[in-house]
Amino acid sequence: MSNRPFVLTADLLLRAYRLGMFPMAESRSSRALHWLDPEHRGILPLDEFHLPRSLLKTLRGDKFEVSADTDFAATISACAEARPNRPETWINQEIERLFIELYRLGFAHSVEARLGGRLVGGLYGACLGGAFFGESMFSTATDASKVALVHLVARLKLGGFVLLDTQFITTHLSRFGAREIPRAQYHKLLAEAVELPARFNASPETAALLREIAAMRRQES
Repeated sequence: MSNRPFVLTADLLLRAYRLGMFPMAESRSSRALHWLDPEHRGILPLDEFHLPRSLLKTLRGDKFEVSADTDFAATISACAEARPNRPETWINQEIERLFIELYRLGFAHSVEARLGGRLVGGLYGACLGGAFFGESMFSTATDASKVALVHLVARLKLGGFVLLDTQFITTHLSRFGAREIPRAQYHKLLAEAVELPARFNASPETAALLREIAAMRRQES
């Protein structure tokens, strides 16, 4: 019998996501990972995304420089940092290592928001087929993470994604239309989504991206 320690790989992580599970650590310094498949799962329906009018003004003002997949490592590192309103994080070094590997393999993506060239907000997640698993976001400037989320949704819709998994529901996400669904319903949506040939386009045509963002507001009218 081998005494070598078990090493979690990117492939095993993807298999877990396909089955509806995701990892979390108790703290940044914790070495252990816990696998969760909650009774109720948070999702953000892409066709029902709510774009607040005030945020649309921010988007039109081009306050932030928004990009995708330009600095994944810095984005996940910022998401893992302690904040005054969140002194502890569930992203340990093992999760950070695994997601950087997923990014290198093309199964993880980030959206970044910058002010004057400085990274002030963003998010990251993993993807399989037409499912995107949103992991975490951060913001050090007002509306930075919200703008990143809008750009993520626009890219997902352009790329043919049908499921945006938010894991849990927060007040922040509920403002955009996120809701909880039973585990069985989530598993059904997941099984259908992972079989679709979606593609994450980090740099779509500007005109197409702007049309998709504008359509988010119109769909509420």
